[in-house]
Amino acid sequence: MAIVNATDQTFAAETKDGVTLVDFWAPWCGPCRMIAPVLEELDQEMGDKVKIVKVNVDENQETASKFGVMSIPTLLVFKNGELVDKTIGYQPKEALVQLLQKHV
Repeated sequence: MAIVNATDQTFAAETKDGVTLVDFWAPWCGPCRMIAPVLEELDQEMGDKVKIVKVNVDENQETASKFGVMSIPTLLVFKNGELVDKTIGYQPKEALVQLLQKHV
């Protein structure tokens, strides 16, 4: 499954089914750029179980505000549209796999 870029308008639809990892990021954020290839690897390895959605906080402030995103990258895990887990800052792939395994 390819990584999806969501907007304030599409966020609910993109996160309503199954397990979704949402990356709140911005182009100017160094740790966000560091985590991008990790998310690509995760998508290749867990794409059949987990959908990965990216939200640019500069362009989608309504969604970032709704979920209290104060620093980036913030990674939220949704299961069938409900927020079930959260982590902030760069995380190695192994930590993200562990986070997601709790919910798949």
